[in-house]
Amino acid sequence: MNALQSHRCGLPFVMRACLVLAIVLARVPTRGDEIDDLFANPPPAARPWVIWYWMHGCISHEGIAADLDAMQQAGIGGAYLMPIKPPLAPSPWPQPVETLSPEWDAAVKFAVAEAHRRDLQIAMHLCDGFATAGGPWITPELSMQQVTCHALNWPDGAIGSGVTIDKPPHREGFYRDIAVVALPAPPGAGVTSQSHPAPRVTTSTGEAADFLLDSSRRGRVRTTEPGWIQYEFAKPFTCRSVTITPDGNNYQAQRLAIEASNDGRAFRPVAQLAAPRHGWHNGEGVVTHAIPPTTARVFRFGWDKEGSEPGAEDLDSAKWSPVLKVTAIELSAEPRIHQYRGKTAAVWRASPRTTAELVPDELCVPQESILDLTDRLRGEYLVDWTPPPGAWTILRIGHTSTGATNATGGAGQGLECDKLNAAAVRLQFDKWFARARDTVGPELAEQTLRTLHLDSWECGSQNWTADLLEQFAARRGYDARPYLPVLAGVPVDSADASERFLFDYRQTLAELLQERFFDTLTRLARDRGCQFTAECTAPVMMGHGMRHFAAVDVPMGEFWLRSPTHDKPNDMLDAISAAHVYGKPIVQAEAFTQLRIGWDEHPGMLKPLADREFARGANRLAHHLFVQQPWLDRAPGMTLSSIGVLFQRGQTWWPAVRAWNDYLSRCQALLQWGRPVVDIAVFAGEDVPSRAVPPHYLVDKLPGLFPGRKIEHERQRRENRGAPTREQPPGVRHSANIVDPDDWVDPLGGYKYDSIDRHALLELATVKDGRIELPGGASYRLLVVPGVTPMQPSGGRMSVELVRKLLELVEAGATIALCERPTQTLGLGDNAAGDAQLAQIVDKLWPAEIVDGGEKRKTTVAQVGRGWVVRGPLTEQAETTVGLRADCVLNFLNAETVPPPTIAWSHRRGDDGDAYYVANLTDAAAQPMVGMHCEEGDVAVLQPVDGRIRRAGRIGEFSGDAAPLDRVWRNGERTWATLSLAPHQSAFIVVRRKGDGGPVDAPPVAGASDSAEYQELLGPWRVAFQPITGEKFVAELPKLADLSQHDDPRVRHFAGTAVYETTLHRGEDSAGAAGESARVWLELGQVENLAQVSLNGQSCGVAWTPPFRVELTPHLRVGENQLQIAVTNTWRNRLVGEQRDAVPKASWTTAALPAADAELLPAGLLGPVELVEEP
Repeated sequence: MNALQSHRCGLPFVMRACLVLAIVLARVPTRGDEIDDLFANPPPAARPWVIWYWMHGCISHEGIAADLDAMQQAGIGGAYLMPIKPPLAPSPWPQPVETLSPEWDAAVKFAVAEAHRRDLQIAMHLCDGFATAGGPWITPELSMQQVTCHALNWPDGAIGSGVTIDKPPHREGFYRDIAVVALPAPPGAGVTSQSHPAPRVTTSTGEAADFLLDSSRRGRVRTTEPGWIQYEFAKPFTCRSVTITPDGNNYQAQRLAIEASNDGRAFRPVAQLAAPRHGWHNGEGVVTHAIPPTTARVFRFGWDKEGSEPGAEDLDSAKWSPVLKVTAIELSAEPRIHQYRGKTAAVWRASPRTTAELVPDELCVPQESILDLTDRLRGEYLVDWTPPPGAWTILRIGHTSTGATNATGGAGQGLECDKLNAAAVRLQFDKWFARARDTVGPELAEQTLRTLHLDSWECGSQNWTADLLEQFAARRGYDARPYLPVLAGVPVDSADASERFLFDYRQTLAELLQERFFDTLTRLARDRGCQFTAECTAPVMMGHGMRHFAAVDVPMGEFWLRSPTHDKPNDMLDAISAAHVYGKPIVQAEAFTQLRIGWDEHPGMLKPLADREFARGANRLAHHLFVQQPWLDRAPGMTLSSIGVLFQRGQTWWPAVRAWNDYLSRCQALLQWGRPVVDIAVFAGEDVPSRAVPPHYLVDKLPGLFPGRKIEHERQRRENRGAPTREQPPGVRHSANIVDPDDWVDPLGGYKYDSIDRHALLELATVKDGRIELPGGASYRLLVVPGVTPMQPSGGRMSVELVRKLLELVEAGATIALCERPTQTLGLGDNAAGDAQLAQIVDKLWPAEIVDGGEKRKTTVAQVGRGWVVRGPLTEQAETTVGLRADCVLNFLNAETVPPPTIAWSHRRGDDGDAYYVANLTDAAAQPMVGMHCEEGDVAVLQPVDGRIRRAGRIGEFSGDAAPLDRVWRNGERTWATLSLAPHQSAFIVVRRKGDGGPVDAPPVAGASDSAEYQELLGPWRVAFQPITGEKFVAELPKLADLSQHDDPRVRHFAGTAVYETTLHRGEDSAGAAGESARVWLELGQVENLAQVSLNGQSCGVAWTPPFRVELTPHLRVGENQLQIAVTNTWRNRLVGEQRDAVPKASWTTAALPAADAELLPAGLLGPVELVEEP
């Protein structure tokens, strides 16, 4: 029998508030409603999914059945089945199965049939592996295509009657010509630091670096200290462009400071190079920078880490430690379009436009001087053509395969299909997904294999397809052929004309990607009764990063755990915004992917990350990762190397994981209910690439909405003084100032915003009651047009079509914030006439300068038609003038906490009411006062951890500036609720506009009142140890303590479930004194990591997150009561013990193990454990 120590609870609130999430009791209607039903019984669509990898052909029917049993018992809704990589040699499984073999077909059919028996859904990817859409049936001609070019410089006075020009570089033995053109050689044609008499190369460190002159030579300059590289020519050299070849995807190589000198002593600044915005898939990282034409004998390239940007998803290589690594620097006398490779869509990049300062008009090739020699080409020869007098450059332009493959596949690996060719896309669909459905048969396919999935886009970009020239002419209204040299970086007519052509070119590619890839897949899926889920194309494939989600049923992003270099916050913004804009009810996320498994993961650790993403807009998670285990007797088991969270049978806490998934399901059910309430739309821009605008880009645009502390934080982050680094996960060192989504919870201080893309704004937006509305249900009080951002360097330009739409919206009553005055159009077809039309329309939109006392001043806000235009940046004054009202106001009773607690929130609205999701993301208690901008109604608090509902009745006005704790009241246009949130606790506040039925007593909340009586359970405890591997054993603990500090190595290095047992005695006197309405709770104190509690053999629930509290009342009886607390920890301590040889080796995994000197983690039940009895 356990010793008890009693005391009466008369403690201050701050000591008990973390255990409470309460609202004042009142009378409630008897009839439930839709929200209650969803919350109590989440539908299948609200269940989380898993990413189910079949690794290296290690699969078995027994293992598949066991996996599906585990998913069903865990409350999973479905699985994304993806085979990954070919069998290993030797294979850990004696009978590995090759994809596409008869055995593999049988396994897929078995898996789908077994999933059907368990009411689980199965989705399959578009190809073998997880990226992207390829296979052995894709020929080089049907593969992703890219433009390739070879230049031949024909000097003035050269004699010859025929010209031989080689094929450009090509891959996969495939090449097709596009055009052969001759153009008068631009100044400096063919003159480079490699072809010119070689300069002397020196460095500040004194190391030899002649290899920098030739990118084909091996070698690199690497330094972490400030320094320089110097090219010294014997005679003055005129440089107009510089090509940098980094060692790897090195950001620092693209930010050299160029100086020039005639004597090697006095230097003058020439240019500060800047890297283009780029993603993690940046090709070979080669960049050609246009610089102001400079003639000098000595060129110096200086480097210092100071001034480095700290890195983000669109400046990926800047995330890493600031180290200069460069393998080649080529100076060229030829003018080049600035950073042209990205502008041709050969790689996903965004760069500022080339200016006339960098490439003056006189250095550009006049269009009319270009000769088309395509019909003269015979093999490698130009026939019947002799170069006219003068120097000429002959360009042979063609296309070849990019060579990209679905590299994570097995026997189904092959070239990636042409994403701009609908026939190639159909072939890929038929050979993989349709084949799989045919394999399982029509009945199973229609009932269970009903989801086509497109996972990570890892195949790079492409910039050609067979009929591109015809498509370009049809869509843009002019012939692209005269401008084809621009695809090789050669400026034609002018820098502006060349950039306009490239804009048109990228737009054409983006349209073809949408129509021929995504729209084709949508039709193919729907023809078969399937839904289509897809992740992001950015930052890999050139296009509009949200547009493709219009074609899919479930937009999907991903977020990572403890992996800042690989996290994808902008992916989530793309998917969330697009889902809202295009009316997609579910926003899915590949969840908790991580770079290196830590063996310490558990649901309580993962919850704050899930809550953050729920508040941002995700409403269905797919756990990464569940790997097929062909064995029934190995654990932890096979993994994806060391990537992801071990979310599969073989995980220590798998028997208790249902509680975690039930939490997610309740949240997801309510977050899928109704529609999201978002008041601000931010235009994502017209240029390609585009994607959702992250909050750190809006600090300068909307300073009136950002809290001051966030503005200062962003200023310091951008400054990146000292370029500090940190290490996370262990062994991965990176910039300490990478954009961190944790810093941008509730960025606009009470407003939510979506990004809206060009297509949705032009084709779908209308105005009703002063709000911009979209057919899918989105409704915005304010549209922000931010102008120039790093991802939209042409943001000061705008198409006539778009500016006309803005005028139409504002005249109909919309409110628009224009942060910059548009001055020019974007495309070549819009050129001079378009600029004039643009100016006329902008004059009507842009608030004018007015004369006031003889001085001109700018108006901040102007009424246009029935709407308003705000001249950005948006200030607090402008916010007030146009009548913006924050959706959710957060004040804190513990306001002395600095910084204030991080509270994430989101808002859904249905026909009968509103639901606000509120989550405390910090590891300390918080007492927020939540001011909700919604209609008056009946208020309830829904607790998704345990499914309890606490109600308050319809409320009236409440006067005063503050309210007592745990109250609800109405003040003006807001309903206020005061909550007490434990660390990492979350809740839904539901305000129903309709109250009906008779009143009944509301059940008490799961929290202690000040009059509660506490009794501490002191011990001793009998503990039955049930290790995940190895033999069971029993130990007696005189008191609760950290198991990792125990003398017995079996206990110290335990991993599994330790069942703490004791006997409670409840006398008749205590039961009678408390009364029939008394409730008894068990508070567990510190739990490492999950606790399943049972009393007298009856389950009382799982405590896996603060407050660790379960109710005993239904199962507590007078007399003896048998209490069991089954506490499960993680794998870490056991694996460390095996590494130390402190315990026998019993585990098996393909993942990296923790080091022998790794710190042991607290384990078990540390308490204090208390009975709490409330009258």
